Amino acid sequence: MTKADMIKALADKTGMTKADSQRAFDGVFEILKGELGKGERVAVAGFGTFRVSKRAARMGKNPRTGEAIKIPASKSVAFKAGSELKAKVN
Repeated sequence: MTKADMIKALADKTGMTKADSQRAFDGVFEILKGELGKGERVAVAGFGTFRVSKRAARMGKNPRTGEAIKIPASKSVAFKAGSELKAKVN
């Protein structure tokens, strides 16, 4: 399902126009990105929890040359599915 498909489904389900659905959809994801950007945890009851996960710097290996390289510390987004979502999928 693409973003456009989700916006259409949201409009059909709520009775909103596609334009209003797109603004609502984009707004939710802007809030999500903003909170995660600040390092905050975002929990949606029945769906799951998004959080920022930190990865420490480490040494790695270039697979082409075998040369040792330093991989810098980074952050990524982790998602843990809630019980209702897990039940729906299974």
